[in-house]
Amino acid sequence: MSVSPESGRFDDGAHRLPVRIYYEDTDFSGVVYHARYLHFLERGRTEFLRAAGLGHAELWDRDEPLAFAVRRMTLDFAAAARIDDVLTVTTRFRKLKGARLHIGQNISRHQDVLVAAEVEVACLSPDGRPRRAPPELKAALEPRLSPSTS
Repeated sequence: MSVSPESGRFDDGAHRLPVRIYYEDTDFSGVVYHARYLHFLERGRTEFLRAAGLGHAELWDRDEPLAFAVRRMTLDFAAAARIDDVLTVTTRFRKLKGARLHIGQNISRHQDVLVAAEVEVACLSPDGRPRRAPPELKAALEPRLSPSTS
């Protein structure tokens, strides 16, 4: 799998993905609609995996297909983003245990954190049942696990 600059970069133990705010992300006043932050966080987790060498398509096309589902997410909205802002989605995979991934994320503008998220993701088999993370996922994530804050 080739990794393009659009996949972001690993820096200081975290994955960083730039995201520009477009008109479609905002309400009538030019402020980002709160649900759009969930999209940006999802992109951050997806591009982290892609940059680590594991895309969703590759994980699904394995002999034992694997998908992910968000099990729990806690969000703290500190400030709003506006149209044309360039934000950074920072993602740190903190812990991998059994079928669960614990992830810390934030969305910032320059040094200001706008949204902080704690996310628990479950690994799932095609029938929707939890399953342990496969060895290739563990191998890709373990060198990048970071218990520090996002």
